[in-house]
Amino acid sequence: MALRKELLKSIWYAFTALDVEKSGKVSKSQLKVLSHNLYTVLHIPHDPVALEEHFRDDDDGPVSSQGYMPYLNKYILDKVEEGAFVKEHFDELCWTLTAKKNYQVDSNGNSMLSNQDAFRLWCLFNFLSEDKYPLIMVPDEVEYLLKKVLSSMSLEVGLGELEELLAQEAQAAQSSGGLSVWQFLELFNSGRCLRGVGRDTLSMAIHEVYQELIQDVLKQGYLWKRGHLRRNWAERWFQLQPSCLCYFGSEECKEKRGMIPLDAQCCVEVLPDREGKRCMFCVKTASRTYEMSASDTRQRQEWTAAIQTAIRLQAEGKTSLHKDLKQKRREQRGQRERRRAAKEEEMLRLQQLQEEKERKLQELELLQEAQRQAERLMGEEGGRRRSQHRELQQALEVQLREAEQVWLHPGGGGGPRGEGPPGAERRGAGPGLGAEPRTVGYAWSLVGWWSWAKAAFAADLQAWGQVEEGAFVKEHFDELCWTLTAKKNYQVDSNGNSMLSNQDAFRLWCLFNFLSEDKYPLIMVPDEGALASEVTQWTPRRLLEEEEEKLKQLLQLKEEQERYIERAQQEKQELQQEMALQSRSLQQAQQQLEEVRQNRQRADEDVEAAQQKLRQASTNVKHWNVQMNRLMHPIKPGDKRPTTSSSFTGFQAPLLARRDSSLKRLTRWGSRDNKTPSPSSSDQQKSLNGGEDASSSASASQEDKLDLAPEN
Repeated sequence: MALRKELLKSIWYAFTALDVEKSGKVSKSQLKVLSHNLYTVLHIPHDPVALEEHFRDDDDGPVSSQGYMPYLNKYILDKVEEGAFVKEHFDELCWTLTAKKNYQVDSNGNSMLSNQDAFRLWCLFNFLSEDKYPLIMVPDEVEYLLKKVLSSMSLEVGLGELEELLAQEAQAAQSSGGLSVWQFLELFNSGRCLRGVGRDTLSMAIHEVYQELIQDVLKQGYLWKRGHLRRNWAERWFQLQPSCLCYFGSEECKEKRGMIPLDAQCCVEVLPDREGKRCMFCVKTASRTYEMSASDTRQRQEWTAAIQTAIRLQAEGKTSLHKDLKQKRREQRGQRERRRAAKEEEMLRLQQLQEEKERKLQELELLQEAQRQAERLMGEEGGRRRSQHRELQQALEVQLREAEQVWLHPGGGGGPRGEGPPGAERRGAGPGLGAEPRTVGYAWSLVGWWSWAKAAFAADLQAWGQVEEGAFVKEHFDELCWTLTAKKNYQVDSNGNSMLSNQDAFRLWCLFNFLSEDKYPLIMVPDEGALASEVTQWTPRRLLEEEEEKLKQLLQLKEEQERYIERAQQEKQELQQEMALQSRSLQQAQQQLEEVRQNRQRADEDVEAAQQKLRQASTNVKHWNVQMNRLMHPIKPGDKRPTTSSSFTGFQAPLLARRDSSLKRLTRWGSRDNKTPSPSSSDQQKSLNGGEDASSSASASQEDKLDLAPEN
């Protein structure tokens, strides 16, 4: 498949060169010549007679019925065998056909490219171009090829200069997305990217790149090779390809001296210097080992790395290094393009989201502005309604006072003032008169009626001023006024001949007030048609609709109030829960504080007890130290006592007792713990001592007196 694509690219140039009119059609005679040349250069066996039949000047045959492309695939490309032909000869044929028409060499000799160099660049262009027609080379591949050619000449071009050059070419070919082969050749012929390089140097660089990319020459150069028969060393020109390592007598590659096949089992090793040769290495195959010597260590390293690359390609089943690299570059470009498209799509989406957000913000600002205007208008409307209510209240109060003065009867009596007539009931916020009150004399005077109506209507006005206009029942007010005026001015026929009932008369009175002129006394312009239409519109259905609408509004208001109450209760519960949680936390903190206080109090008590014990121990230690200091006296011989009688005046018992007080006190403390006096022993002591008891007791009393002083 890859070989077919490469052949089709060259054939496409040949076909377009024959298409002079750019119509996509070529004469059969020209196609027959092209097909014959393709058969010949591709080494495909063919029958000239059959070829004549295929391109016969009639409507029969495969070319006439199907076109040239199916014929090319079936009779030529399907029969191509890789390795049976020299691809360079095939490319030269197609180049010859297309160069005559499209490539013109400067006759003045100012062109940088010879015909052979242009052919090789054309082959390189076809190799690196995209697999779509018309053939173009993307700027990335143009940059790659330019760097290859410049590096072969040991030249470097600045990155900014190269980008500027490619940007100029991209602007020239912006519509197609890349450079055509003729624009590519013009880039080299102009010398803008070469900076004074000679034609020979450029030709050598193009030839080297052509061999590397088209002929798959991984590396070439001179090496010393050791023979197998005579074991002598000879200098050869080596060319390394993915499948073999060929060596020639000279760099013209005319005399091939041998070939070293490479496969996955081969290996390359570095050898130590010996026999006067340095920088040695060997290539080991399945049948033989080839010893070679490079000119220096760098060359040996490059050769061993290149041979290892060829062995790796054979192990991976690949035939060309640069085809693999080209495919990888295409995949990378595809990934970059997908990432760029994804980034653009993401940026577009973010932009749309930003626009949507801005639009929503604008709508929100408009809604807020509309809400503020509505609130302002509602406030103004509420103020206007309140002012109207106050004015109406004042006007009604004035009218009531005037009516009271007019209808007041000085001799009227009857029931107490301020009480309603019998049968009168209060409905809602205002009085409902119900049936017409009975007129039995002047039991209830008109003054009583007006006083009661004034008090009731004043209460209605007070409640009316506290609510909105929709909550005011105007019908009750009209009934009150109608009852007062109908008793004097409207008489119903007692025989029953009247067409109007009291309720119908009341409604017509309301219609009259609605349609009358705004001047007193009230009159209505004689327009019976308008009055009839208004009477017709005043139907029970309309009243029912109004009542239903009011009921809906009341229900909606009730639902809103219930929702508000529910929300308030929920907030109240949440607040109570939060307060309970805070209360529990406070109680826990107080308990912890109380525990800390108790612990501190116990610790203080323990410290106080320990200090008390310490003071007691210190006192005891001091006391025992004093006692021990008194006991620590050296033992001295005692004085001889003179023999005196009891009647000698110079004898003093306390002085003798003080002399041996310490010893006696120690003896007494031991006797207190270990001795208990008994009657028998005391009697025996008395019998033995006789008259000495008195003197002993006296001396003991003296000792006790002397012993108490140091203890205190």
